[in-house]
Amino acid sequence: MNSFKNKTLLITGGTGSFGNAVLNRFLKTDIGEIRIFSRDEKKQDDMRHEFQAKMPDMAEKIKFFIGDVRDLGSIKNAIKGVDYVFHAAALKQVPSCEFFPMEAVKTNVLGTDNVLTAATEEGVKSVICLSTDKAAYPVNVMGISKALAERTAVAKSRNSGNTKICCTRYGNVMCSRGSVIPLWIDQIKKGNPITVTEPKMTRFIMSLEEAVDLVLFAFENGTNGDILVQKAPACTIETLAKAVAELFNPDAEIKVIGIRHGEKMYETLLTNEECANAVDLGNFYRVPADARSLNYDKYFTDGDIKRNPLTEFN
Repeated sequence: MNSFKNKTLLITGGTGSFGNAVLNRFLKTDIGEIRIFSRDEKKQDDMRHEFQAKMPDMAEKIKFFIGDVRDLGSIKNAIKGVDYVFHAAALKQVPSCEFFPMEAVKTNVLGTDNVLTAATEEGVKSVICLSTDKAAYPVNVMGISKALAERTAVAKSRNSGNTKICCTRYGNVMCSRGSVIPLWIDQIKKGNPITVTEPKMTRFIMSLEEAVDLVLFAFENGTNGDILVQKAPACTIETLAKAVAELFNPDAEIKVIGIRHGEKMYETLLTNEECANAVDLGNFYRVPADARSLNYDKYFTDGDIKRNPLTEFN
């Protein structure tokens, strides 16, 4: 954590599960200031009171900024004097994005572009953009918009000056605000059946702490334009539902309700195309940016080159 000593960190979408996890991890360190940037003043007020009660000696390090990543001006107001940015603001609910695709584009794509524009203009040292496994071979609006956000970040990195831009890609974060697990727990406690979309559907799973670890790994080890992917275990939705039921009520009924709008049966963390250049870093994959320009005539290969033996992580 020495890199953060007396530094200022901005978290977009900071009132969500990831922002709370970062605050719990960082507030007791020697970080100088954490800025929470979001558009919901009620969640900001709730967070302010929570940390004033939980960590009264440290709560002064938290500063709140109301704004929207869609509005470049509001980001510029919040980013002055910032050293590092964790960009977590996004529209993530898959069915909602299917019904309002342009809203997903405005937040996930244009919002990312705005954050990166403001960061590079301000001279921020490092920006880590949070992505999702749904951006790999995307079949829904949420995944497509996050894939475009990744491409936007990689494109921006080519002319970002002294600002390092990286992306992190990971699967479902258990017990986060968008996770199905809190819903299942609530259903069990009320004596209702656990609703499952498709039992054989698979998802990569990780904890909130692991999500923060991945962002910190990207911060410490990523180079400009990288996409960092954490190797994660996968399970079927049925297995996950049974595990939750085992903890709260082993006799709970599991009710299959069918796949929702835009949902994918099997997720992929790393595409076959990305594997061609991916670097295996143990618990993580690093996908470096293609540094070539559009002047392809400068680049040629004699004969066949050996392809990276990695295959897609799915």
